[in-house]
Order: sequence, then structure tokens, then C-alpha cells
Amino acid sequence: MSPELLYLVVGATIWAVGLGGLLLVHHMLRRVIAVNLMGSGVFLVLVALAARSSPPDPVLQALVVTGLVVAISATAFAVRLASARAQHSSGTPEVERPGGDES
Repeated sequence: MSPELLYLVVGATIWAVGLGGLLLVHHMLRRVIAVNLMGSGVFLVLVALAARSSPPDPVLQALVVTGLVVAISATAFAVRLASARAQHSSGTPEVERPGGDES
């Protein structure tokens, strides 16, 4: 099995796990993590596609680097929205920690 094929299979598997998490989990933060898994799978597939030619394709590598920057920004925004939703639904200015008021 060539490394490119291995990366393709692992990338598709990671994407499928993320899709399963997105469809089956209802907790907002876990859904954000599932979307990140799907993005990581896509990035891995793009890296595998870039590596299939003798000199690696720089356009696909640039897309992966740009996608990583966008994914980090979108994740930060999604986590902030999820925390704002939790604050709004609980009526407190802070998100409650599991286990009570212990610091």
C-alpha cells in the first residue's frame, strides 16, 4: 500500500467519524469538534492528492495551509457562539462547570 493511498483512506475515515459525530451528538461543543474532524480529514485527503505527483502540487499545499488558518478562526468563533448560547440558556454570566461551585 502506497503512502498516498494510506493517507486517502485515513482521511476518508476521519471525515466519516466526524460526520457520524455531527449527526449523532447534540452537545454544541462536541459538534464543533466533529466539524473539525471532518475538516482534518479533508486536509489529509488534499495532502495525499498533492503528494501523488513527483514534485508535490504547491496549489493543494497552499489550500491546506489556508484552510488550516480558516478552520482555526471558524473554530474560535463557533466556540464563542456555543458559550454565548450556554450563557443565554442558563441565565448566568458564566458557563457553569460540571461538578458544582468548586474552583
